[in-house]
Amino acid sequence: MAEYFPRLLEKYQKEVVPHLQKKFGYKNIHEVPKLLKISINAGVGEATQDPKALEGAVKDLTIIAGQKPIITSARKSISNFKLRQGMKIGCKVTLRSWRMWEFMDRFVSLAVPRIRDFRGFSDKSFDGRGNYSLGIKEQIIFPEINVDNIDKIRGFDITFVTSAKTDEEGYELLKELGFPFKKK
Repeated sequence: MAEYFPRLLEKYQKEVVPHLQKKFGYKNIHEVPKLLKISINAGVGEATQDPKALEGAVKDLTIIAGQKPIITSARKSISNFKLRQGMKIGCKVTLRSWRMWEFMDRFVSLAVPRIRDFRGFSDKSFDGRGNYSLGIKEQIIFPEINVDNIDKIRGFDITFVTSAKTDEEGYELLKELGFPFKKK
């Protein structure tokens, strides 16, 4: 059986690396920024009252990411939110290697075009070190999610972690990979 090779990784190696080397003047190929991991996080606030709500979020994230998320718990108690330390309140999954490239490809080419009234992502959501975070309001933008089987529309956060040292390098890397930023 031939080894599987994601098409976005092939694009990165054949087109993006030479472009970034030329633009930023990298002498060594290992200086070129790369995508390290993608973290998907779903906070389920209603899990404090209804523990079953967390199961739906875990199921949705498993379908979207292709691997089972871990359940996160509260670090400290907050009485106003009826939250106790150790209560299960969310789930997260970290994608690396070929799963990360596959998710990025599906996200950019299939899910983003299905976002309502989409005008492009803001380029202001970089963290200062080349990593980009964004929020998705509804999980039904992913074609893998069957709309008939969801219990509730819920959103989640996605963080693209890169090896870029500056926001400009991270922006250029994601833009070359096909990420739809707003036109300047």
